[in-house]
Amino acid sequence: MSLLAILLLVLATTVAMEFVAWASHKYIMHGFGWAWHRDHHEPHDKLLEKNDLFAIFGAAMSISMFVIGSPMIMGASAWEPGTWIGLGILFYGIIYTLVHDGLVHQRYFRWVPRRGYAKRLVQAHKLHHATTGKEGGVSFGFVFARDPAKLKAELKAQREAGIAVVREVLAD
Repeated sequence: MSLLAILLLVLATTVAMEFVAWASHKYIMHGFGWAWHRDHHEPHDKLLEKNDLFAIFGAAMSISMFVIGSPMIMGASAWEPGTWIGLGILFYGIIYTLVHDGLVHQRYFRWVPRRGYAKRLVQAHKLHHATTGKEGGVSFGFVFARDPAKLKAELKAQREAGIAVVREVLAD
């Protein structure tokens, strides 16, 4: 593969992972995987959460693609793009860890952005945590953040329709 093709594949995979993460968050974590994800939505003082187990699946996807792309493991049947797809998944995992766990939930460092996209990202994710259960909710992505004013309006409509239970602070 050419260097340009490799770079484009890594970039495309990294971007595509946001859509995979959005769908996983909305339909798995807030669906049948709620038992693991619930503690992420509840106050606690633990270092780790059950929710952190979901990272194992991302790591397994990345490792699997590295294996598929490795001539050392797969021999002549290795599929070279697998290596670069695995790298894109790995990059997304690093970005997710720094942005979601580090910036939004401040698990690794303390910095509260006052303006710009980082502030919008934090606001959007805080609005995601405004609901008390797995039903309803907004902003299931981790890196792309919609306008917080639109998210608030969507939450209000969900509350009024009886779809979501919104925490008291945002109920007004």
